[in-house]
Amino acid sequence: MPPAPLDTDVLLVGAGPTGLYGAYCAGFRGLRTVVVDGLPQAGGQISALYPEKEILDVAGLPRVRGRDLVAALLDQAGRYDPEYLLGRQAVALGRDEQGRPEVTLSDGQVVRAGAVIVTAGIGTFTPRKLPAGEEYLGRGLSYFVTDPGAHRGQDVLVVGGGDSAVDWALALGPIARSVTLVHRRSAFRAHAASVTAVAAGGTRIVTDAEVEDLVGGDTVRLAHVRVRGEDAPRVFEVDSVIAALGFVSDLGPLAGWGMRLRGRSILVDSRMRTSLEHVYAAGDVAEHEGKVRLMSVGFGEVATAVNNAAVVLDPELSLFPGHSTENS
Repeated sequence: MPPAPLDTDVLLVGAGPTGLYGAYCAGFRGLRTVVVDGLPQAGGQISALYPEKEILDVAGLPRVRGRDLVAALLDQAGRYDPEYLLGRQAVALGRDEQGRPEVTLSDGQVVRAGAVIVTAGIGTFTPRKLPAGEEYLGRGLSYFVTDPGAHRGQDVLVVGGGDSAVDWALALGPIARSVTLVHRRSAFRAHAASVTAVAAGGTRIVTDAEVEDLVGGDTVRLAHVRVRGEDAPRVFEVDSVIAALGFVSDLGPLAGWGMRLRGRSILVDSRMRTSLEHVYAAGDVAEHEGKVRLMSVGFGEVATAVNNAAVVLDPELSLFPGHSTENS
């Protein structure tokens, strides 16, 4: 039997930084808020892909670790008690008897809202698979690292040549027993300074190489790595393998909602309205002329979306909510 429908003022589809800041903005306007995300934790790409990476382009924060930024955004929104429905994908959009948006989630939950704001970032993203050893997924092989401490004292093999792979090698170097970085090319796509730092930190770097096989019992124990030009594969003892090979993204079910799209982005106007009534979009998923995809831009866009939605929900409200310092 499906759960009883939820009723709210604002439904945010996406719990990345833009969605979390939107929850704060909606709460500040006195709006009941529900936040949905297909990932099991808030934070979007930051939590899934680079929670330990330092982010350098957030206004007023010269450097902030991804995990800490997400925690701060949750704390900021938390004063208004938004409801989080995580690990559940927004699947279908309909309308209730009053014509309000009605979103069905992947578990059958229905959320009825005065306004929907899509803050889905790059949409649904799935990791590129490691060609060998997929049977050890969850048994030593992983595509995302949610808790670096779980690798403390381990022999870790990181696979990939981009920023995520190099960042994880850097982050795990001080706590792992050993870190080996395997890349199929001789040159890395990651920032040169990061590659230099990982080499200086004692990480074993193996280039022109690919993982040929993973071997073990209940968990992975050995990685067979084929290096170009060598007759036999190198064998490394491992406790865990992190395959940071990038990911493939798409809008998923959102593409079928009927919004006007440009490629994998949702077209919006200056009020962040989509082509559907009472449905807005903000952040990386939104597209308009002159768009710049920065986190700070997403914060401004979701504030614009929330405040325009607030006026639609209650025409007596002012578009400008005032400054938070006025009530402090």
